[in-house]
Amino acid sequence: MTTLRVAMIGYGFMGAAHSQGWRTAPRVFDLPAEPEMAVIVGRNAEAVADAAQKWGWAESATDWREVIARDDIDVVDIVTPGDSHTEIAIAALEAGKHVLCEKPLANAVAEAEAMAEAAGRAAARGIRAMVGFTYRRVPAVTFLRNLIAEGAVGTINQVRASYRQDWLVDPEMPLAWRLQKEHAGSGALGDIGAHAIDLAQFVTGLNLEKVSGTIDTIVKERPLLDSGSGLSGTAGAGKGQVTVDDIAIFTGRFESGALASFEASRFATGRKNALQIEVSGDKGALAFDLEDLNSVQFYDRTAPADRQGFRKILVTEAEHPYVSAWWPAGHMLGYEHGFSHQVKDFVEAIVGGTDPHPTFADGLRVQRVLDAVERSSENESAWTRVAANVPAQVS
Repeated sequence: MTTLRVAMIGYGFMGAAHSQGWRTAPRVFDLPAEPEMAVIVGRNAEAVADAAQKWGWAESATDWREVIARDDIDVVDIVTPGDSHTEIAIAALEAGKHVLCEKPLANAVAEAEAMAEAAGRAAARGIRAMVGFTYRRVPAVTFLRNLIAEGAVGTINQVRASYRQDWLVDPEMPLAWRLQKEHAGSGALGDIGAHAIDLAQFVTGLNLEKVSGTIDTIVKERPLLDSGSGLSGTAGAGKGQVTVDDIAIFTGRFESGALASFEASRFATGRKNALQIEVSGDKGALAFDLEDLNSVQFYDRTAPADRQGFRKILVTEAEHPYVSAWWPAGHMLGYEHGFSHQVKDFVEAIVGGTDPHPTFADGLRVQRVLDAVERSSENESAWTRVAANVPAQVS
């Protein structure tokens, strides 16, 4: 069997999640190539060595440029903050490496355009690139998308999408990199709002054409970070400015004319990781909530009036997307399984010679929506058109 030797750049929260995917996917799915967790890269030699041992990487390194230049590396997985995505991804693609890059694709449209163009050139040489909108690969989400494509809700009239968390409600939560524009690009809008945007476009098959939005920073100054892990951290001495948004609320119109409403918030008290979407059509409606990720809610308007109402479909049958490789019906999957599904699809696309989805062009499309929301907010929430031109990478 072909071996794909993987280098992962970064080792934070997403490093743990991606490691789970690389480690587990080849032991659950019959993959056409064997991913090998070759090397993990980070700036702190001791910390990245600890991560390598903990998560199962064969070795660790501190210079991503040297690792990308190695002949024995086939895949580069980027889980660093957004300010380094562009440089690493383009360098890896030009070096002939397949690239998986965490979302959002970049911190600005121009950067995302450069990445999508590089991916298009690489695709002509058989090199594949994918952006990590992992929630597409929750079985219930893929199933919901399939039902919509089959016509279950009919003509789509309205979409409601939100991603709400509350980890910043405490004003003493320290100033992590996600709260600094130079590293993160934007705040709740780009970090979690990007997921809601991608999910809405993915499940409907429609693209947003224009938006009207408002973004705001609720806590504008926070204690400086002493140490951090994942979304938590320990405060040090002094304070610094928060330079990204805490909340974004916007409406959108799809190319079909259907309307959508979006919310991205890190101040939704009591909501821990609530990514929700509801799609309403003339024949029915479908809804999903990440905090109940093994099910979808379906309303069939064509049923007799005395039998109408939302009903819960448990998405754990072997016939459902990805599920047959796991457990018997009713035995639940969790957050981490989407990362194994991501590896499965990426490896199959690499070996099959097809562009894996979401492509960098898809990531650019989301980046353009984020940019339009920001421009709208700066212009008193005026309706703002989303740029439509997309580079040549297949999408």
